[in-house]
Amino acid sequence: MNKVVATGKTIEEAVKRGLAQLAAEKDKVTVTVLEQPSKGFLGLIGAKNAKVELTLLPEPAPVPAASAPSLPQQNETETRQEAIGGAPRQDSGKPVEEAYQEAIRFIVDVARSMGLHVEVEVIRAKDADTLQISGPDLGLLIGRRGQTLDALQYLVNIVANRYSDSFIRLVLDAENFRERRKKTLEDLADRLAGRVVRTRKEVVLEPMSSQERKIIHSRLQDHRQVNTHSKGEEPNRRVVITLK
Repeated sequence: MNKVVATGKTIEEAVKRGLAQLAAEKDKVTVTVLEQPSKGFLGLIGAKNAKVELTLLPEPAPVPAASAPSLPQQNETETRQEAIGGAPRQDSGKPVEEAYQEAIRFIVDVARSMGLHVEVEVIRAKDADTLQISGPDLGLLIGRRGQTLDALQYLVNIVANRYSDSFIRLVLDAENFRERRKKTLEDLADRLAGRVVRTRKEVVLEPMSSQERKIIHSRLQDHRQVNTHSKGEEPNRRVVITLK
């Protein structure tokens, strides 16, 4: 068996189940998202699980010593660096630029399957590099509140880390959605903190990703009158705002 279809409440859960069925590691399979999860009406009626297809990668054929490739010339290295938006980080294992190229290729292929033509730019940062997607009609790629973008980001990180011996963390963005979403969440945090102070009752927010929960916590960490904490299990973990 070299291919399975698995389901789960989230894409991550479906991928884990598929890996268990194949008895394989993440770097030994390709993942295709067949269906996105949805909560349905009132979170109950019509809810749909995520569905993914996992295919085992073929074992690479051994390369004869005589035909082993030589080290790339300087001009070739510069071309590869330019393709991913700058000089690669220095790692002792597989070159990071290869992982970035594969991640970008994956994004372009997924977008093309959705009827979209996109370009991807690498933006370097201290904590995590961002793959910024540009092109027309990116709403379909972003999804409701960024859910499709988050799912694609999860898969892109799997692809990138398959081609790197050192851990890579990539953030996926489109039309600066992450910055706009951050501003929306910060405004929401301020507004709900004010409500907690006025009513003296805690407020429980809707389920959010860890990245979005972090924005709420960071926004209110220095607030003089409220505290925040998270409760629940993924993917239904929520931020709670309470009086100090």
